[in-house]
Amino acid sequence: MDMLDGQKVRRAGSASLPVARVFLALAAVLLLSANLLRAAETLPPKPAGYFNDYAGVVSKDQALRLNEKLAQFERETSNQVLVAVFRKMETDSSIEDFTQRIAQAWGVGKKDRKNGTVLFVFIDDRKMYIQVGYGLEGVLPDATAFDITERHIKPYFKANAYADGLATGIDLICQAIRGEYTGDGKTNAERSSRKSGGGQILFLVIFVMIILIVMRSSRGRRGYGYSSLGGPFIGGWSGGSGGGWSGGGSSGGGFSGFSGGGGSFGGGGAGSSW
Repeated sequence: MDMLDGQKVRRAGSASLPVARVFLALAAVLLLSANLLRAAETLPPKPAGYFNDYAGVVSKDQALRLNEKLAQFERETSNQVLVAVFRKMETDSSIEDFTQRIAQAWGVGKKDRKNGTVLFVFIDDRKMYIQVGYGLEGVLPDATAFDITERHIKPYFKANAYADGLATGIDLICQAIRGEYTGDGKTNAERSSRKSGGGQILFLVIFVMIILIVMRSSRGRRGYGYSSLGGPFIGGWSGGSGGGWSGGGSSGGGFSGFSGGGGSFGGGGAGSSW
């Protein structure tokens, strides 16, 4: 009986081997598929400004005013708030996952305080999402982020009043997080440029190189609007024209450039569709 029982156990074990191999093969296929989907998407490079309208729904003058408002907000509070308006998402991921990885890659907020927030808008997809850094989740919780997008921004967007909706969203986001930290009167870009006299020149060279790389790589892929990321405000408009982007503050009508501080995001935030 013992010998028979042992033979049965060995047969059962050998029969389970093909099943285990099938499961392993399926797991490998799923992992490969996920990697391929992730590789097929394109994360937009770090923007040059705080307010970035790549869909061209806001005038240049309005964009400049909103950009300087967000730059001044960082000077006063040390919190970094960005706005990025695209035509559509270039991914098969959810908007929550996609925008979290973008905000993380851009390093919005300071590394030690994680005090960054990004309002993402995708016009053709009719979706928006507020990504909130770890350090601001207490003052800008998911319920507040949803309230801002659903009750205040959405009605403007449904009426195609994008400038009004974005301005309202910026006001409410800043009101929600104002006073969380004390700023030192400078943006991260200005602080970095004063530490190194050649920092602005180096940033310009790197920025031009990124533009060339993006333009070259965009020729071989579907155009979703990311190829115009050289312009921090409106698609096709170069940030090097007009007031410039040396980060010299809001005086004189200049353009204050954005520089991420290494902030991180854990999925806090909420969004809406319209």
